[in-house]
Amino acid sequence: MQIFFHPKQLLHRPQTYFSRGKMRDPQEKPERMQAILSALEHAGHPVTEPADFGSSHLYKVHTAGFIEFLKTAYQQWHELPEDWGEEVMSNVFIRDNRELGILAQAAKYIADGSAPIGRHTWESAYWSAQTALAGANSLMQGNSCALSLTRPAGHHARADAAGGFCYLNNAAIAAEYLQPRFPRIAIIDTDMHHGQGIQEIFYQRSDILYTSVHGDPVNFYPVVAGFADEQGSGNGIGFNRNFPLRHGASEAEWLAAVTQALDCVRQFRPDVIIHAFGFDVYRHDPQSQCKVDSPAFTRLASLLKNMNCPQLHLLEGGYCIEALGVNMLAFMRGLTE
Repeated sequence: MQIFFHPKQLLHRPQTYFSRGKMRDPQEKPERMQAILSALEHAGHPVTEPADFGSSHLYKVHTAGFIEFLKTAYQQWHELPEDWGEEVMSNVFIRDNRELGILAQAAKYIADGSAPIGRHTWESAYWSAQTALAGANSLMQGNSCALSLTRPAGHHARADAAGGFCYLNNAAIAAEYLQPRFPRIAIIDTDMHHGQGIQEIFYQRSDILYTSVHGDPVNFYPVVAGFADEQGSGNGIGFNRNFPLRHGASEAEWLAAVTQALDCVRQFRPDVIIHAFGFDVYRHDPQSQCKVDSPAFTRLASLLKNMNCPQLHLLEGGYCIEALGVNMLAFMRGLTE
């Protein structure tokens, strides 16, 4: 199994995080990934730098206007004569076609207060997507399993908006890249939060199944998506399945929901599985709404391995830095033993 990561993914360092009526300390820090990389190194798991697969694959998922915004927003922001702060972060959130001025662009292309754009955000997000593509390419080359340490994460990124610490939708980009060889793709998302970006992008498609196990979105991010009755539309009806968990759910409840989601995947009979996973389900994580302990990540990986299908694993959340190394190694045990 190959593991991919590019050091430029560490450059993005958010300074602002507005959530639930307060400015909070940013949780999506480079130290998250450094803890994981250190654990993998000490355990003898080599990590490979991804090649550059170019920008063309990003445009198969995201709009040209959004990508141009991510590339240029920081420079436009700092060309203004006034001091608007270091990061691009809108105080207005409006889905409108007008893009006159950087503040209007930010209002359109940033969906919430958790995705500020700093000096290196585009660079890190770009290489996060390349890391996902490298894992996908490994499967295209005939390997059965790949792990992409994608940071910034991606599952909240919409076709035309950043949000939830996410800028480019790595799972969707990887799925589009894989489809010429693997026509039927199942995406299973076990992060603490529903990946509304993935859901929205594939909501009307029957060739890509999206299943998600996550915390009940009532008063919990992403708030407006992730409910059980969201099952797709048009050709996609029945190919979107959500398994929201009550807040405070036990590890047994979480594993039962994962098993249900995998049953949906099994019935779909995919050619390949993309697993978007987060360690923010861990009981001591500041974002957690369930009581999952480290050994459960070994069980999760074993359940996926037993699907007997090529798999790409993409890292999403996880903010309890002191436990990230332990949890990653627990997950690796399930994949390798």
